[in-house]
Amino acid sequence: MNSVMERLPGFPALPELFGWVEGGIPGTHLPAGLHGIRIEEHLKDGIYVLRAELPGIDPDKDVEITVEENVLTLRAERSEEKTEKHRTEFRYGTFARSVRLPSGAKGDEATAQYKDGVLTITVPVPEEKAGTRTIPVRRG
Repeated sequence: MNSVMERLPGFPALPELFGWVEGGIPGTHLPAGLHGIRIEEHLKDGIYVLRAELPGIDPDKDVEITVEENVLTLRAERSEEKTEKHRTEFRYGTFARSVRLPSGAKGDEATAQYKDGVLTITVPVPEEKAGTRTIPVRRG
């Protein structure tokens, strides 16, 4: 068996057939024209880091990051170039993703950097002191 997969006439290619997988669980799709953004996130040493795949985006004019009520929302736009294409698997339009920030995160101090198609957002999260307090009982 050869390793080249051929497309049968009238049969969609696998990425087209299973494209719904990228959108999440069926029935929870985003509105038409709105695409999700793939992310990585972690919390280390009091800093929440979110990395988002945004290849081909101009961060100066096509990206908007907001924080409201401890929810970080990332929106980006990629416009389709008007050229004759035989086939494309690129996604064009509006991309969006919202994530709840960790408790105590300082969203107003968030910073963002774009490099090699990846947007990295950092948000300070001060460590809460979980010390024990003893409450004295007075005689009444």
